Amino acid sequence: MHAQHKPLVLPTVWDAWSARTAVDAGFLALTIGSHPLADSRGAGDQEGQSFEEVLAAVRPIIAAVDVPVSVDLEAGYGQKPADLIAGLIEVGGVGLNIEDTVHSEGGRVRSTEEHASYVAGLRAAADDAGVPVWVNGRTDLFMHAQDASAVLDEAIGRLRALVEAGADSVYPVGIQDDDELLAAVTGAITVPVNSTAHPVRHDLDRFRRLGVGRISNGPLLQWALTDTVKDMLKPWTP
Repeated sequence: MHAQHKPLVLPTVWDAWSARTAVDAGFLALTIGSHPLADSRGAGDQEGQSFEEVLAAVRPIIAAVDVPVSVDLEAGYGQKPADLIAGLIEVGGVGLNIEDTVHSEGGRVRSTEEHASYVAGLRAAADDAGVPVWVNGRTDLFMHAQDASAVLDEAIGRLRALVEAGADSVYPVGIQDDDELLAAVTGAITVPVNSTAHPVRHDLDRFRRLGVGRISNGPLLQWALTDTVKDMLKPWTP
């Protein structure tokens, strides 16, 4: 799908209803986002749920649709790569997002070598299981930096290390509104580059021109829906 659709758009869903709605709209694959999933369950993002709780929550979402589903597994919830892959496969997931901010350990950021090693462990575990799990390797370096352009070289080096470790795509969070940074990253990386996109404020053709190969929404689809619902309900408030 990533080869056929450039970019491949995967709406970020959070429950069976949103998943079915996206599929009914014509989408061929989905992502489940940690932030919208947490919000829908009254939990906190940034590993505010346990791995077991996340698996229990995503199982019925995946079962509700007949398309491939990737799951945002944050920094791995303290799990070994093999256990993360085993749990994902058991609930029917075929892809995952893995980030380098370890919220369960005070929000520290993994080093390039540590994050690449974790991705390599995920790839090896998936290969051992005989399931071609799609690994989307995320970095939060841009988001943490006061000046995103100042960490461009470091971020590209980290993303390349993730590709070498077995990531199928990479996800530099926080630069979706910066044409120059997005183009620099896509021009330097050989696999699809994932970008966050707002379903109303952003434009698909722009992302295509910038070389983005994969699009997800993070919490922005849920937030856009929240704004719409508020507007609909406002005339009915006391």
